[in-house]
Amino acid sequence: MLNAKYVHTNLIANDWRALADFYTRLFNCEVVPPERHYAGAALDAGTGVAGATLDGVHLSLPGHGPGGPTLEIYTYGRQLGAMPTAVNRPGFGHIAFVVDDVEAARAEVLAAGGRAVADVTSLTTSTGDTVTWCYVTDIEDNVIELQSWRDQ
Repeated sequence: MLNAKYVHTNLIANDWRALADFYTRLFNCEVVPPERHYAGAALDAGTGVAGATLDGVHLSLPGHGPGGPTLEIYTYGRQLGAMPTAVNRPGFGHIAFVVDDVEAARAEVLAAGGRAVADVTSLTTSTGDTVTWCYVTDIEDNVIELQSWRDQ
């Protein structure tokens, strides 16, 4: 087994500054300096993208404190077009945040430019706990799960 520790999840953005602002305003993420600006042979070799440029920032995730995992938001100087948003596509599906009130959090995300993917719903787990949750998107159509738990 590898001696591994979770470090970050990367999100490629059309506009890394706007997307980072969205997550800092709505989810209390904080910028972890410095901003990152990369180019050159090492980046080309590591990404497999000839002539790559990469700009962005890491955001600390709420509830983890200093040194916790981050959300890495980058923009490539030249990137491919986006695929349609779908919660059931193979691969990474969404980022999730526990919130006090799913309906209120959903309203804030929508007011900030996100969009609804589906309705707010509740389900009971096999342990008897109830989770209220919904899927929304950020301003670039990446899926976010908002959830709130209640013990039986």
